[in-house]
Amino acid sequence: MTAWLTKKYTGAKARILQRGTALSLLTVVMMLLAWEIVTATGLANKLFLPAPEAVWNAFLKAVNKGYQGNTLQTHVGVSLLRILAAFFAAILVGIPLGIVMGLSRDARALLNPIIEFYRPLPPLGLYTLLVMWLGIGEESKFALLFLAGLPGIIITTTQAIWNIDPIYARAAQALGARRWDLLWHVYLPAAGPTILAGLRISLGFIYTVLVAAEIVAATAGIGWMIWDAAKFLLSDVVIMGLIVLGLTGVTLDWAMRLIGGWLMPWEARRNT
Repeated sequence: MTAWLTKKYTGAKARILQRGTALSLLTVVMMLLAWEIVTATGLANKLFLPAPEAVWNAFLKAVNKGYQGNTLQTHVGVSLLRILAAFFAAILVGIPLGIVMGLSRDARALLNPIIEFYRPLPPLGLYTLLVMWLGIGEESKFALLFLAGLPGIIITTTQAIWNIDPIYARAAQALGARRWDLLWHVYLPAAGPTILAGLRISLGFIYTVLVAAEIVAATAGIGWMIWDAAKFLLSDVVIMGLIVLGLTGVTLDWAMRLIGGWLMPWEARRNT
């Protein structure tokens, strides 16, 4: 009986996943079809909205011949290096700060005003100051991306730690758990799913300011390529760059969810 129920449940889950995949593919196909119809019928000026095949040709040209002296692979690699360096630095700073703020009212009262002040600042306005302080090199770009991703990590980690029921910590202490045991075996496992959600959101924030970070004194990067192509009304290159940027973001987000499922298998089982 148990084996029959397990098989039935697994089959139902597989059908749900297949249905979701089919609906997602249908959305993509419908968008491409609408794009093709709009451009083929002349409803949109091809100077500003080129046909899908024009964007595909721009992609092939950027891959094989490059854009402004660098191939598309180089542009993507440079941008991903900047993104990942800033993102990992934000993780190393943000998660410990969030844990401290979640466990200590004093730490939260001390640090929260600073975070809440700079969090809504517009990236371009903040970037001008960073350029004045750090110059036009990689340092200012790294700082801007780092500051874009930091608040979301701190806020979600703080909230996740704060929302943990104290009874779990007291029960662990009654069993002899020390402070580090509480951190690794109570707080982080319980807060892990919320922290992962904050990491995904923060990575999206970093992506949103990438173009702003690469418009000053850059010679490579997918954001710089988009900005440079826009100056010459190369809409096919701009759209191609945006699609590539979106696909890399989706891939990184998928990788984060995969890592999260590996680190927190109990959460993955609960969601299935």
